[in-house]
Amino acid sequence: MTMTAEIPGQVPWWKEPTRDQWMAWIAAWLGWTLDAFDFTIFLLIMVPISETFHVPLIEVTAVFTITLWLRLVGAVGSGWLADRIGRKAPLMISILWYSVANLCAGLSPTFALLFLFRALLGIGMGAEWPAGAALAMESWPARSRGLMSGVLQGSWSIGFLLSSAAYGLLYDKIGWRGLLILGVLPALAVVWIRIYVKEPKVWVENRRIQREQKQEFRAPLFDIFRKRVLGNTVMACLWMASSFVIYYSVYGMFATHLQKDLHLAAGMVAMPIALANLVAFLASGAWGYVADVFGRRWAMIIPAAIGACITPLYLFSDSYPMVAGAFIVQGVFLGAIYGQNPSYLTERFPTEVRATASGFCYHQGAIWAGFTGPLLTYFAVGQPLGFAVPMLIATTGAAIMFVITLLYSPETKGKELVSEITLLQPAE
Repeated sequence: MTMTAEIPGQVPWWKEPTRDQWMAWIAAWLGWTLDAFDFTIFLLIMVPISETFHVPLIEVTAVFTITLWLRLVGAVGSGWLADRIGRKAPLMISILWYSVANLCAGLSPTFALLFLFRALLGIGMGAEWPAGAALAMESWPARSRGLMSGVLQGSWSIGFLLSSAAYGLLYDKIGWRGLLILGVLPALAVVWIRIYVKEPKVWVENRRIQREQKQEFRAPLFDIFRKRVLGNTVMACLWMASSFVIYYSVYGMFATHLQKDLHLAAGMVAMPIALANLVAFLASGAWGYVADVFGRRWAMIIPAAIGACITPLYLFSDSYPMVAGAFIVQGVFLGAIYGQNPSYLTERFPTEVRATASGFCYHQGAIWAGFTGPLLTYFAVGQPLGFAVPMLIATTGAAIMFVITLLYSPETKGKELVSEITLLQPAE
């Protein structure tokens, strides 16, 4: 049984990684956390954007739908580059891309231009994850990979917390444009990554073997649909699709629900979202420890099942303490089911196609999530309770699919990542 706890003669888990391994993980952490800030700030300002440009709210929700859909474009492109030239360069390109796109969106004089630049931001968002996840997980020791995967993926909540804090503290002073313009700051992280981060050894050796044996994988996206890995690819896609729908049913429209249905001020909207994200970050690390002890799947199945039962508590109450308290508690469960995304996707696919496979399976889920905002808004218009019923149905249905898919998926706890060309070896 692989554990992050110490056993006699074994160094503490946090001393096992080398300086280069820590640097690789920190680079991925920076890219993901800042990516989260740039994306989630938009979820908090859809209503004022609608009012500024005098467009229906459903048209504004379509902005983040297109942003989510274009993530798949960035993910596939970045994954291909990461498998061909290394994990580091695509990570830097992606951070620059989404930072500049957010700046341009903040300066846009028309809704059409804002729509364009936020859509383009989606390409940079999608490009960050496959490169960053592969960089971090390939570099990290197997013993504590689940834990650090949880902390890494959970840091999306840190980015959301930062955007919530910025909204609550700065919106009245700098408005929605100023909040978007703040999104250019992540570009500074590229300098640090360029200087201090190295490519994972397992990828470097794998590329050497490909060149030496003249067996290079020039189209890795097609390789993940080979017969021997097709089932794994399909199940990974279903898992990620359901998890994306859960996230955007729980978090994506919650601020709009509080603004439109409960008519709450900025500070009262920001508080539960910020605290729920802080709790989700801490819980992602805790469930990551569970993943290293009991397995990747159970560290996701258990919180998903519990979280589905918590959902009605914050959607069907007129009491602000109940709404805020239950939503914050949800951070421990449905807010933390994503912690094993980096480790589990990394461990399910071989080195030669890993970034492409991870990027595609992860971000095709964003296509389904892209329908969530407009559909929930469409059905909310005709509901006496507004967003409550549509959000409950979407969350519960997706949670059931999430659990079923993982029950039929492979367990990868403790898997050692190898540099050999696995796809050309006979199936076991």
